[in-house]
Amino acid sequence: MSIAPTLERALVDRFGRRHRDLRISLTDRCSLRCTYCMPADGMPWLPSDELLTVAEMTRVAAVAVRHGIQEIRLTGGEPLLRPDIVEIVAELAALPGAPEVSMTTNGLRLPALAVPLRDAGLSRLNLSLDTLRRDRYVRLTRRDRMDQALDGLAAADRAGFTGTKLNAVLVRGVNDDETVDLLRFALDRGYELRFIEQMPLDAGRTWTREGMVTADEVLASLSGSFDLFPVPTRGAAPAERWTVDGTDAVVGIVASVTRPFCGACDRIRLTADGQLRSCLFAREETDLRTLLRAGADDDRIAAALGLAVRTKAAGHTIGSPSFRQPDRGMSAIGG
Repeated sequence: MSIAPTLERALVDRFGRRHRDLRISLTDRCSLRCTYCMPADGMPWLPSDELLTVAEMTRVAAVAVRHGIQEIRLTGGEPLLRPDIVEIVAELAALPGAPEVSMTTNGLRLPALAVPLRDAGLSRLNLSLDTLRRDRYVRLTRRDRMDQALDGLAAADRAGFTGTKLNAVLVRGVNDDETVDLLRFALDRGYELRFIEQMPLDAGRTWTREGMVTADEVLASLSGSFDLFPVPTRGAAPAERWTVDGTDAVVGIVASVTRPFCGACDRIRLTADGQLRSCLFAREETDLRTLLRAGADDDRIAAALGLAVRTKAAGHTIGSPSFRQPDRGMSAIGG
C-alpha cells in the first residue's frame, strides 16, 4: 500500500513541484566508455570507503519514501557492477510504502543477474542501446560488447521483465542515421524506444550544442517513415511521447536541452558517495553521507532532504551565458 504523506511532509519546492522520483547512483564506474559520457581513459574513481553502504542508501530511501517518493531508479555509472546489487534491490523493494524500483543499465551483466534481480523485486529496466551496428557500438562505447548487450536484453525478456525501455543517444555523424532502424527494432520486440538529446554532462567536456542531434531532427527523420501522434498527457515524465502508426506502440524523446521540462520536474538524485542533488545540472550538493556517519537521526535526514528540495532552482540555464557545466560528469552524478 502506498504511503500518502500530508503536504507538510511531502517534498515540495517553492515552485509547487512535488517530488516523487529518487534516482540513486550506485557507482561511478562503468564497463563501457561511451564517448558522450567519459573520456577514453584517465577517470578518477571514487574510493570504495566513500560509497554509501546498502544500509546507508536504504535509510535515505526509507526517509524519502515516508516523504512522498514513489519511484526509485538505480543508476550509475553501471549499477550492475555493484557486487551487492541484488541485496540493494531487495532492501529497497521491501521498504514500507512499496516504492517501484527500476534500473538504467547497459545490460552487459543481465544474463547472470536478470532472474535474481526480478526475484529481488526489480520492476522494470531501461537499457542503453545507441546503435544496431557492431562497428558503431565499438566506436561509441570504445568496447566490443554489443553481443553482450543484446544477450542482456534477451535475458531480461526471459526473466519476465515487461515495459522495458531502450535509451538511445544519437551522435552526429556516427549513428544519427539509425533513428528508423532503432525504432523498428523496438517496435518488433515490444520495447519503448526513447531518444535522448546529448547533454553537457560529459566528463571530457567535448559537448557542443551544434554537435547535438536535436528532438526536431529526430522527429523529422522518423516522420518520413512513421505516422506519429502526440500523447496528450505527460505529467512529470522526462520524455515527450508519440504513438506510432495509429497503434498503442510509443516512441519518446527526452529533449532536456531544446525542450526543457523543468517546470514539471519531480526528481532528486543521490550520488554513489552520498551527495544529494536537486537537479541533474546543479552545481550544489547536500552531503548526506557525513550526516549519516555522524549519527544523524531520521528527522535530520528528512530536514536535509526538505532543504535541498526547497532551494531547487526553477530550471537549468543551458543556452544562457550563466550556464556552467557541473564539476561532475554524468557517470559520477547518475542519470
